Amino acid sequence: LRLRGPATTFSAWYEPFPPASDGDPNERYSLDEVVYRSTSGGLLDVRHDMDALARFPGSYWRDLFDSRVGRTTWPYGSGVWSKKEFVLPEIDSDHIVSLFEGNSNLFWAERLGREHLGGMNDLWVKQCGISHTGSFKDLGMTALVSQVNRLRRAPLSRPINGVGCASTGDTSAALSAYCAAAGIPAIVFLPADRISLQQLIQPIANGATVLSLDTDFDGCMRLIREVTAELPIYLANSLNSLRLEGQKTAAIEILQQFNWQVPDWVIIPGGNLGNIYAFYKGFEMCRALGLVDRVPRLVCAQAANANPLYRYFKSGYTDFQSLVAGTTFASAIQIGDPVSIDRAVVALKATDGIVEEATEEELMDATALADLTGMFACPHTGVALAALFKLRDQGIIGTNDRTVVVSTAHGLKFTQSKIDYHDKNIKDMLCQYANPPISVKPDFGSVMDVLQKKLNGKI
Repeated sequence: LRLRGPATTFSAWYEPFPPASDGDPNERYSLDEVVYRSTSGGLLDVRHDMDALARFPGSYWRDLFDSRVGRTTWPYGSGVWSKKEFVLPEIDSDHIVSLFEGNSNLFWAERLGREHLGGMNDLWVKQCGISHTGSFKDLGMTALVSQVNRLRRAPLSRPINGVGCASTGDTSAALSAYCAAAGIPAIVFLPADRISLQQLIQPIANGATVLSLDTDFDGCMRLIREVTAELPIYLANSLNSLRLEGQKTAAIEILQQFNWQVPDWVIIPGGNLGNIYAFYKGFEMCRALGLVDRVPRLVCAQAANANPLYRYFKSGYTDFQSLVAGTTFASAIQIGDPVSIDRAVVALKATDGIVEEATEEELMDATALADLTGMFACPHTGVALAALFKLRDQGIIGTNDRTVVVSTAHGLKFTQSKIDYHDKNIKDMLCQYANPPISVKPDFGSVMDVLQKKLNGKI
């Protein structure tokens, strides 16, 4: 029996985030307006009519969402749009731009947990990097580009000539792919020589206008905000809260995959920090509407070379200081002035959350160790895994705690870092888990000598 979507009308809108104490308590905007900040200059957040959604019990929403998984009925085959009522409830299905993103698997990291984390048997990796463009950014971009498509189409017919973003790689790939699918021009600002070639080629191949700028991500972000203020180009960065509505569905997917049982911990790499708030929104929305009875504790993992949230957390959230991010293999989170810092703090405080950091050696070793147990992790996943190792060593995460590490991108986008690691070609790094190829003469005796030594007499 397949459930039909409810006939009740649902709605969503923008509100200031956080609500300004001295602002208009009634300030809100239609999602059909092109607006990125509140009148006070703060962030906006998408709010849903929770009273209307709550007319249906949590069991109804669980059954409805489960009935859509793996289907091809447009647009519900998407991991995002299978939760359409919780994302953009008012958009017409004909305006949705989807590549059937999401529905990413949970990798049971049984061997890593058993052999290297003190016998953890309930360790999972949410493989968001197996989505269409190879990163979790697809989840947010389908929501944003769909709304832009709605704005450009009749009857709204807004004069939006293109969509633009600043990017450390994955955002530009996702934006370019979805704009290409919709026939909308995409413009991306990339920091020169700071992203991988695999990330750079994606927007180029998808036909975007790519501007390579001699600055860092924060410099690109400042420029794109100035440009979108002057030209009819829609801003696609996570300053735009539409993306978070798509990204939060990864949290709902995790609940579905555990048959609506809530994990104890979810560990998320953090750069611009919209993602940890998106996960919180997804979990909290399900709790508030009765799909589950609690939310997991969240951990935000940052590279030590780009750790403004970690420092803020250590100060007891009393002294936030932006910084110039240092170089890190986890290039997508090489951000020193995160747009969503306030969002992240809300998510962490609401979930009794923790912020941990990882050095370059720690994140690369964690990546390599995970790969040696069957994964092919990106460096950002390595940051989250390194945070897990530390929290296990401190006894904060227990042996039997159900723990999910969020993998944000596919390892194939970061092969050069893996090559350098296994070649032991990284300055001041031991690369203790390196597994380089062995040069052998092409004769039976030489091959047997190497194999006997390598396999320690097991053959």
